[in-house]
Amino acid sequence: MKKIQFFDTTLRDGEQTIGVNFSIEQKVTIAKQLEKWGVDVIEAGFPIASPEDFAACKAVSEAVTLTMITGLARCKKADIDACVQATKNARIKQIHVFIATSPIHREDKLHMTKEEVIASITEHVTYAKKFFDIVQFSPEDATRTELDFLAEAVQTAIDAGATVINIPDTVGYTNPAEFAHLFQYLRQHISNFDDITFSSHCHNDLGMATANTLAAIENGATRVEGTVNGIGEHAGNVALEQVAANFYVRHDYYQCEDNIKLEYTKETSEMVSRFSDMAVANNQPVTGVNCFAIESGIHQDGFLKNPQTYEILTPETVGMPATALPLGKLSGSHAVMDKLNHIGYNVDRGDMRILFPRFKAIADQTKLVSDAELHEMMQEYKKDVISA
Repeated sequence: MKKIQFFDTTLRDGEQTIGVNFSIEQKVTIAKQLEKWGVDVIEAGFPIASPEDFAACKAVSEAVTLTMITGLARCKKADIDACVQATKNARIKQIHVFIATSPIHREDKLHMTKEEVIASITEHVTYAKKFFDIVQFSPEDATRTELDFLAEAVQTAIDAGATVINIPDTVGYTNPAEFAHLFQYLRQHISNFDDITFSSHCHNDLGMATANTLAAIENGATRVEGTVNGIGEHAGNVALEQVAANFYVRHDYYQCEDNIKLEYTKETSEMVSRFSDMAVANNQPVTGVNCFAIESGIHQDGFLKNPQTYEILTPETVGMPATALPLGKLSGSHAVMDKLNHIGYNVDRGDMRILFPRFKAIADQTKLVSDAELHEMMQEYKKDVISA
């Protein structure tokens, strides 16, 4: 049974969402919630970025007691020194060092040759190892990097002391088949692959983040990086709650364990939504309100007979309210009868032969039929019964 670590970067990559700016107090509150939720590693920030980011990393390091804390650092000694100071009071800590490896990043952003990139990895991972037992290295834009050079960069980092290798799909470029092949290639070309924790960090620019993350897990990754609600740069990161739900629902397939306590998922999602001022979409997987609401008459009928006909994950599992059966023009008589009985009317199939056409007439004129409209309908029905 494979154990999967969850690495949360809501406080770092998530804050890179346009318009999001967490206060230090909010970051500490989120970090404590993430610890309660069960994440294994919290990326508290990028300490060199600003005095406030440094202070936030320091505050989170001092507030969290059970979860590993990390700061982000470029392959620059000043960045690493900032991480050392910001996380020095953390009970459990690591550092996350990165440098870009793809041709477009090497040539157009860094203006470095392959040899210079390799030398920088050796120098800075070695330097970071002086201060941290656990050094994580990321080759930025890994999925657009030549496979042979990617393997060289990864092996160089491992030889310099890295014990965690994160493979980022920085711009959401890859697909599950390609990402699976990338991990297979690394397994073949990294001599001590199984002695290293491999991680994936997938962005969602083409809507593939969850699928790509699961492909990485299937092909050797034992850590997943992402954010709550999938917030982050561009179209965001993989939503960690979606990965956790996949592991839970399809445990038969993935055969892995993790420390996520799913029952705290909704409250974690709501906290991040509130602090980021980003609403969770109604149709967001796992935490959207529509996930546990059924309007179609055929689906409502099946659900009332056996919830598992249309519900693969119960709302209680992720801390959501009970499944709702909102009534609209697509609802069937079974759901309408169930609702009427639920709000206090004793109706049977015979009553529904008259009531259901009346309900349909109301539903055709509105998006959803309210309880007040149902009560009004029943009052009219009672009057007609008395008159008859």
